[in-house]
Amino acid sequence: MSLVRLKIKGISYSQTQNGAYALILNEVDGDRKLPIVIGAFEAQSIAIALEKEIKPPRPLTHDLFKNFSDRFDIVIKQVIIHKLVDGVFYSSIICERDKIEEIIDARTSDAIALALRFSAPIFTYKTILDKAGIFLKFSSKDKEESDDSIMVDEILQEGATVEIEQGATDGYTELTIDELNKELDKAVANEDYEKAAKLRDEISKRN
Repeated sequence: MSLVRLKIKGISYSQTQNGAYALILNEVDGDRKLPIVIGAFEAQSIAIALEKEIKPPRPLTHDLFKNFSDRFDIVIKQVIIHKLVDGVFYSSIICERDKIEEIIDARTSDAIALALRFSAPIFTYKTILDKAGIFLKFSSKDKEESDDSIMVDEILQEGATVEIEQGATDGYTELTIDELNKELDKAVANEDYEKAAKLRDEISKRN
């Protein structure tokens, strides 16, 4: 079976499914997206890995795994989303130590969080993308009338045809750059990484 390389398109929150986030993976050489529902902790960990400028004061679980692996010369070579059963994706982490390769079963959200930290490529099989991949498109008018939470909830419905675009919320648009940076420092110090990621997004837009 042929492998298809994926990249992370984005993460956003569902307001109808408590604690559920949609992780959208995009095929590198195509337009199909692979939506995967993940939990809040995993979404937070992936968001922090994507946002290089947010540095937790203490290592998160996936950071600890990375530090442990580095200490013992374990490298993650790639992650493969290899099975889809009843809407649940199954993944394997391909590791190497002393030129010996091992395959470890993992939840897809954990596997992707680790792949980001090891700069490892993410793949799935073409058959899975053919089965679960969707084209996410809508008009500019729909964009104006939709918000992130609505779009995620549509993503979580079979056959959804919308595109996730993250925007500033929670009144951050009214803050100055200095105020945003102060709030960002507070959020990181309090280990509120979801808030920190939103603040970082707003700061990046201003720059």
